[in-house]
Amino acid sequence: MKLALFILFAVITAFTYRLRSINLRYLKQHGDRVPEGFEGAIDEEKLRHSSAYTFASSRLGLWDSLFDNAVLVLFLFGGLIAIYDRYITGIGASTTVSAVLFFLLLTWFLTLLGIPFDLYGTFRIEAQYGFNTTTLRLWTTDFLKSQAIGALLLIILTAVVFQLIHWSPENWWLWVWGFMALFSLFMMFISPYVIEPLFNKYEPVTEEGLEGEIRAMMEKAGLKVGKVLQMDASKRSRHSNAYFTGIGKVKRIVLYDTLIRQMSHGEIVAVLAHEIGHWKKGHIWKRLLWAETMALAGSWVSFKLLAWPGLPGLLGLPGDLSLPARMVLLGFVASLVLFPLGPFSAWRSRCHEREADRFAADLTGRPEDLASAMVKLSVENLSNLFPHPFYAAFYYSHPPAVERVRTLRQLANTQKGGE
Repeated sequence: MKLALFILFAVITAFTYRLRSINLRYLKQHGDRVPEGFEGAIDEEKLRHSSAYTFASSRLGLWDSLFDNAVLVLFLFGGLIAIYDRYITGIGASTTVSAVLFFLLLTWFLTLLGIPFDLYGTFRIEAQYGFNTTTLRLWTTDFLKSQAIGALLLIILTAVVFQLIHWSPENWWLWVWGFMALFSLFMMFISPYVIEPLFNKYEPVTEEGLEGEIRAMMEKAGLKVGKVLQMDASKRSRHSNAYFTGIGKVKRIVLYDTLIRQMSHGEIVAVLAHEIGHWKKGHIWKRLLWAETMALAGSWVSFKLLAWPGLPGLLGLPGDLSLPARMVLLGFVASLVLFPLGPFSAWRSRCHEREADRFAADLTGRPEDLASAMVKLSVENLSNLFPHPFYAAFYYSHPPAVERVRTLRQLANTQKGGE
């Protein structure tokens, strides 16, 4: 079985690398022409710059993936997990403390291994293509903050989960699922007020007249939002974006200051109308419901498989592995089994994005504004305008930019024809 799992892992990995290669080859073949809808917004020189950025980012992602997979093979198939597990259990701590140490030390180790790739991506690639504005000091501060927050959350989650397992050994799967669901909702409430301000400065939108236009559009949509804020994203990067954060009464709209500088008021309002579409169409709750349904099923399956004595033997490991080590093994096996579901999730997400685009076009009555915003976002962020159709179908959570712009402009022409 160990050999069979290794072959399955190798086949899946080779398939993903092949998709990456096909996508880059497609970009090389088609990336020298200005796509439909982008005339006047991008020229051949900018296209070459955009393609070069995609190739550079993809190469870094490939090396990062190869390194991660090599570590994974050594850790799981090479038996290092058993050595690590014996070391943790040999400390003699309680079951809960041992579990916390197991996951915390493993997470820190993997994070440290990823630092060189993160640094190269930020200070070499992002800087080379004009995006990076962060300093090494700020990067270090962000890193330490994120590690501290991540460690605290990991300790809390692991401690509570293993206490629930100890308290209810026959039904812990249900209690753990319930706790994780409530914890996720809790984090959605407190994150805008506690965590996000630790990294960025948030203040009311300073662009004259913009907040009024946004609130008028929100009122038209029948959606109440506590605050409309701008974020000092330019302190770290020139990439632009906008998003909703929070849930319930703490919902807020956040605009990157880079986005405000790049777009007209109409384009910004259109982008936010798209985000509102996700709320009004129920995409947020549908995704939460789907995620929690899958999590509930996964908790029950995990409960059964973690109690199965043959689980460690799937990778040729000793049967006395601790529960945390078994969880790591199960997570790996699950990633292989669930791999075919990836394209389905991406397809569902693209359907939601198309619905949100249509909602924004109907709400504002100006599909051209959203189309123009998509063009600017794609050009300014050096997005790949020529993804291979199969690669996009397999991975993309959003329809390709050229397709979105074409659809929106067709809607605009339809509206004009009906006037």
